[in-house]
Amino acid sequence: MSTALFTPIKVGASLLKHRVVLAPLTRLRADANHVPVPLMTEYYQQRASEGGLLVAEGTFIAEDAGVYPSTPGIYNDTQIEAWKNVTKAVHNKGGSIYLQLWHVGRATASIWIPGNKVPVSASAIAINGKNTAGMVYEAPRALEVEEISQLTQTYADAAKNAISAGFDGVEIHGANGYLIDQFLNTSSNVRTDQYGGSIENRTRFALEVVESVSKAVGEERTAIRLSPWSGFQDMKDDTPYETWGYLVNQLQERHPNLAYLHFIEPRDDFIDGGNPTADRTKVVENDSIEPFRKAWKGPFITASGYTTTPTRAFETAEKLENTLVSFGRSFIANPDLPLRLKNDWPLNKYDRSTFYTSGSVGYTDYPFYNPGTADDNKN
Repeated sequence: MSTALFTPIKVGASLLKHRVVLAPLTRLRADANHVPVPLMTEYYQQRASEGGLLVAEGTFIAEDAGVYPSTPGIYNDTQIEAWKNVTKAVHNKGGSIYLQLWHVGRATASIWIPGNKVPVSASAIAINGKNTAGMVYEAPRALEVEEISQLTQTYADAAKNAISAGFDGVEIHGANGYLIDQFLNTSSNVRTDQYGGSIENRTRFALEVVESVSKAVGEERTAIRLSPWSGFQDMKDDTPYETWGYLVNQLQERHPNLAYLHFIEPRDDFIDGGNPTADRTKVVENDSIEPFRKAWKGPFITASGYTTTPTRAFETAEKLENTLVSFGRSFIANPDLPLRLKNDWPLNKYDRSTFYTSGSVGYTDYPFYNPGTADDNKN
């Protein structure tokens, strides 16, 4: 099938052969010390393709960055060595792989932080409801200005570790209600210093992290993921078009050679907080990432909604010549997703109940396409 989705594009230093991207997906398969295990190498190797881009799961930049159980880190030598197995396996299949740098901020619990430290955020505002352990979210401690400066360096150090581990680049996690997003949104940032109040101030931390990481590993190895309308974890901004419009314009002006920007489209599955019974096919009609796509001149990855309507990816890739499309749930269930899309082969159905379990079930046991045994029922 000859469409824009299967035409080459240069992303950072990588010349890709197609634009089907694996989205960063938390899968909880690391060991108790937050070290990647061999099963993770197999998982990424399965999904690697010649000239394809994978974005590895959210990975903690420091041991006190809100480390969840069974999630990987990139802050010590043991982790770096384990990640080398993953990057080598992907490169051996001709693929490229970026690592997502993650600090969850207030979206954690002190029981998971060494020394039982109180979670941190832009402001001392807790998330409503309970966390994944069934506990009410704690009120975080607002970061001091000096700590914010230290954190930008922590991101840079983690980026250098990722490059040492063989990754082609890093994606800064600035979405979905985690630390950087907590600074961006008015619902979680009520600071009165240089990091709060105006759009220029609320975007300052994001821009400083991009600056720090870019200096550490190069613009062409640096990317960022953003979600203006996610709603997840109490995220809400009074002026999303203006806030993220300013941020994108500043990135374009200051860092035009970033590898890519990765935007999550506004959809109900984020606004409803991930409710498994929600209608995940309904798109929020009144909001759009199109202004950001047009403002950014480099490679632009769009995410959300392509599992339920995979054919929409072909239409999206035609919009602008620099567009790529990332897939989550359908890439979990279909390790050979690029080939299935290109050849219009049926897709395996995903099993949501195994997304965050352990072991190979729902992780590395999804079959590659076989015309003799293929399930003709698409998602």
